[in-house]
This record gives sequence, C-alpha cells and structure tokens, in this order.
Amino acid sequence: MPARRLPRPHRFDVRIAVGGLLGGLLLVVAGLGTRPSSDPITLFDGPWPVLPPLLVTAGCELMRRTAPRAALLTATAAFCADLVTQGSLSTLLMFTDVMYAAVLYGPLASARRIQWITGLLTVAGTLVPFAVWRVPEALLIGVVVGVVAYGPAATGWIVRDHRDAAEAARLRAEQTALLAEIDRAQAVTAERARMARELHDMVANHLSAIAIHSTAALSIDDPDTSRQALSVIRENSVEGLAEMRRLIGILRDDGGECEPAAAPTLEGLRSLVDGARANGLDVTLDADHGEVPTPVGLAAYRIVQESLTNALKHACPGRVTVGLVQRDGALDLRVGSPYGRRDGPRAPGSGAGLVGMRERAALLGGTFAAGPQGSRWTVHAVLPLVGGEPA
Repeated sequence: MPARRLPRPHRFDVRIAVGGLLGGLLLVVAGLGTRPSSDPITLFDGPWPVLPPLLVTAGCELMRRTAPRAALLTATAAFCADLVTQGSLSTLLMFTDVMYAAVLYGPLASARRIQWITGLLTVAGTLVPFAVWRVPEALLIGVVVGVVAYGPAATGWIVRDHRDAAEAARLRAEQTALLAEIDRAQAVTAERARMARELHDMVANHLSAIAIHSTAALSIDDPDTSRQALSVIRENSVEGLAEMRRLIGILRDDGGECEPAAAPTLEGLRSLVDGARANGLDVTLDADHGEVPTPVGLAAYRIVQESLTNALKHACPGRVTVGLVQRDGALDLRVGSPYGRRDGPRAPGSGAGLVGMRERAALLGGTFAAGPQGSRWTVHAVLPLVGGEPA
C-alpha cells in the first residue's frame, strides 16, 4: 500500500513560517529575548536555546491549514519549552497564529473545545495566582494567558462564524438562482405547450376543412361541387390566416401594444357548430349550463372545437352530437360521432389534438377520456367550476 502523501502547505502559510523564522533569527543575533536571564523560570541561559522552539513553531505554521490540530499540539509543546528559555517574541507571535488557525480551519468540535479550554485557562490563570500570592500583580498572569491563548482563539471563532455565515448566504443565493432557473424553464415549457395548444386548436379546424374540400374538388368533376368546395376553402383559408396573423402579432409584440384576441366562450359554440355544418357535418348542440369561469369556458370551447375537427377528419357519415350539462359543481361535456371502419382519414392528423384536450382538462383539475363506445367515438370531459371569473 503506497504511503499517504501529506498535502502541500499553502503559499501564505509558507510566507508566515519563513517570515517568523527570519524574524526570530534576527532577534537571536541581536540578543533580544522576552525575559532577562535573571528571571527565575529561565533554566537555559543565552540566546541560542530559543532556536529549537522557534524552528518547531515555524514548522507548525506550515501545517496551520492542512493539519491544524497537530500543529496546535506541537506548537503548544514548543511554546512551553520556550518558556524556560529567555524566550522569543517571534515564537510567541507564531504560537498565537497557530492557535487562531486551529479554531478557524480545524473541525467544529475541536474549535469549540479550544474555546472552552483557553477560556478556563484564562480564568484559572487569573484566580489561582491571585489566591496564592494575594497581590494585584498576580492578575497580570491571567491577562497574559488571555492575550496569548484565549484572544487568538476567540478571534478565530469570530472569523469562522462570519465565514460560515457568508458561505451559507452564498449557498442560499445559488439555491435561489437554481430554483429561479428551474421555474423559468418550467414557465417556458408551460408557455410553449399553451401556445402549441392554441395554434393547433385555432388553425387545425380550418386546415382540415381546406384539405377535405380540396380533395372533393379534385376528385369530383362537377363545376357546382368544385365552386362550392372552393368557396369553403377560401372562407377557411381567410379565417385561418387571420387567426395565424393575430397569434404571430401577439408573439412578436415585446411592448404589449397589441391587444390579445378575446378568448372564446361557450356563447360562441353555436357559431362553431354552424361552421362545422358548413363544412359538411351533421351536428346537433344541446347545451344546458349557466355562467362558468372563463378558463372553464375556454377549455370547453377548445375541446368541442377539436372534437368537431376530428369528426370532420375521421368520423363515418352520420350525426355528431355535442352536449354540455352543468351539475354537481362541474361542467360535463360529451361529443359523440359515428365510428367504424374507413379507408383512411379524410385529412392527415398527428394525434396532438387528443393530447391538447387532455392537457386542458388536467390544468383545471378535471378528467378527460376519448375512445370508441359501441358504434360511436365519444369524447367525455368533466371540468370543475372552481375559481376564475364567470364567462
């Protein structure tokens, strides 16, 4: 098993270690220490005994990010060894920096323990010497312990707390941006689906009628039949072109200057049925309903429109029935057309109409079903009358 390589120290940590070591060496050369040689706790006289603690502490600076706990334990031992020499200001400063880094970069549990330990040492360093010697000067020991140990630890904790708060704010901002992007994508998808439904429902009926009557005009060599078919073709092409232009104008209008066309309502069903009759369908309409919300009226209108278009393309000869009944807080809609074997549809279709009708019902929390029932093809939708403005 290959040996685990230690992570490389940060460039800033290398600079701190080199700077602290060079500063300590200059102090040694100058013969400057933190305590005089006559101090009672100085066991090793002379400037040179301060070098081992200085070198060890400088090495700990290299690990202040990569191994903060090990660096703090080693630096603490080196600082204790420095106390029995004349002492080096550089060793003292590097020890406080290692203490600060251990709280800032170390594990959270370790940072909390360091806070408690240094706080207790500061309190003990204040009370115990004063209780033993009973002189005010003894309180200075606690002050020194607080400055050397607790001060750096508390500073590291404050910086860590601000850093974690900033990181949490950044993550929240990223999450908000991600959710906004998801909402935008969903809104674009929903709008594309809505426009696809509107485009299909507005134009498919006219194009189907054009395809069917053009086929009739081409297949029947009768001037009157051809003239009648061309009249229907012209009428449907003009209406389809007008609706297409209106839709394109709305899509291209960036400033909102174009007013959207009024949404179809159930009041327009009779005109819709009359148009289907003009296209050759035998349609009966039975509507028994009161005022319904605008979204429900629009969905019901579009479902009837698409059902009549499908009947025009696929139904066998016979009567097409359209029924709307309002009951139990919902609008019950049924469209039935003759169903049976045919050579093929009178106009091509893609199946998008059934998808659009099902989507319209689902958006209102309703139900939709379409399929053969005996000798008839039945479209059945139940649209709840909840919310929206009455139409």
